[in-house]
Amino acid sequence: MKNFIQPGDAIDIPAPAGGVVSGAAVVVGSLVGVASSTAAEGVTFALQTNGVFRMPKTSALAIAIGDKVYWDNAAKVVNKTASGNTLLGTAVEAAANPSDTVAVKLGATTV
Repeated sequence: MKNFIQPGDAIDIPAPAGGVVSGAAVVVGSLVGVASSTAAEGVTFALQTNGVFRMPKTSALAIAIGDKVYWDNAAKVVNKTASGNTLLGTAVEAAANPSDTVAVKLGATTV
């Protein structure tokens, strides 16, 4: 295809204000993913937009397999609250209350 650019599993973009830390969720407008490396503001890094990642979560929250999960950019954790947060993906394992992390499949959900 003449118009194909790349698979899109990782997108090279400049780091937003404050920079990024490897393994942390990054939200740039409607683009959401996980930083593949640590980069200072303005430095190009690969934003992973596909895959399954272990992410920090609100400890006092139970998450079931298949739950939509959202990134709380202020608290820097996954939760199940859509309002004021950004859709990160879908939980691919159960995470008890209390627990510190959950495995998340990045990207859009089907429901």
